[in-house]
Amino acid sequence: MADTPAQGYAIDELQVGMSAAYERVVTTADIEAFAAVSGDHNPVHLDDAYAKTTLFKGRIAHGMLGASFISTAIASKLPGPGSIYLAQNLAFKRPVRPGDKVETRITVTAINREKGQAILKTQCLVGETVVIDGEATVLAPRRS
Repeated sequence: MADTPAQGYAIDELQVGMSAAYERVVTTADIEAFAAVSGDHNPVHLDDAYAKTTLFKGRIAHGMLGASFISTAIASKLPGPGSIYLAQNLAFKRPVRPGDKVETRITVTAINREKGQAILKTQCLVGETVVIDGEATVLAPRRS
């Protein structure tokens, strides 16, 4: 049975304070696939022996792999399908490691209905630790 497609929210349905979450456990296969797609083959992500010599003392996920979960939450949950990313600022606070469960939380903080835009607080957490913190501007769909 196929998943029911998400319907999402039109700009007129959004309210400040609305929030959504997305969770994913980061695997070594995810990290390797992201390296293949992005071309970022930094050994801190891919080489256990090298990564153990760094300040992280082991392999870490690409920061942008974790940040991509924000895109997933926006596109699939809030505002949802049809939304368009306009801007994102990010601060990478802590590393994400293979096996970590990343919870991405997005919350509507402001709405400009005339422009069809919403501002979202964006965070990725491992447990209660914020690993990525930021803010996104998105264009929410309009219902005809």
